[in-house]
Amino acid sequence: MEHGDTNNDVHVTVQSSSPPPLPPLEKQELQQLAEPLRKSFQEDEQDEELRKLLTPDVRDLPLVPPSAVETNFVSYFAPDFIKEGHDQYVYRHANGLCVIGLAATHIAFKDGGGVTAVDFNVGKSDRSSFKVTGKRKKNAQFFEPNSALCKVYTKDASYIVRCSVKGSLLEVNDRLIKQPELLNTVPHREGYIAIVMPKAADWLKVKESLLSLEEYKRLRELN
Repeated sequence: MEHGDTNNDVHVTVQSSSPPPLPPLEKQELQQLAEPLRKSFQEDEQDEELRKLLTPDVRDLPLVPPSAVETNFVSYFAPDFIKEGHDQYVYRHANGLCVIGLAATHIAFKDGGGVTAVDFNVGKSDRSSFKVTGKRKKNAQFFEPNSALCKVYTKDASYIVRCSVKGSLLEVNDRLIKQPELLNTVPHREGYIAIVMPKAADWLKVKESLLSLEEYKRLRELN
């Protein structure tokens, strides 16, 4: 008996079963899943806005940074105050304090060598002896705009510096007695003359007679 090759092909069918479809997410669940991502985008936008506020565009920056006076005070000027060439400045702080001093175009600076001495003993009293104390500024002296604060000396002449605003004299810069050269080098900072506190109503009146920085520059033809 011959035995032939017998091909017994066995076909095995594997049935693949797909997982059952997931139930659709409810709208509320989708919103909950998306909420952290939405908040993240909002925080990024807020950070970008804050960065723009804190970091100015370099194209908007001035070529020369503003000084402390320009940042903290508003500059006013009293040109030819009482006498021709007696130009004075009034730097007003937001709290109402007024710093009084000689403007750069004051006639004293045109004398050779500039200011050589400062004397606060004018009128009937020595202004440098005034001592104001306490929050109520006890002992503060009340001055009129034409009240003398001091006298500055040059090699050939002397000039009276006046209050230029109506108010209480809080202090004079007695440092100028020993260092009058501060008036020549930094008259708008360490070389100031005095600090005065006017009443609000008095300030509004005197402000009308003062020039702004731009008006002063145009008057004196300054750049």
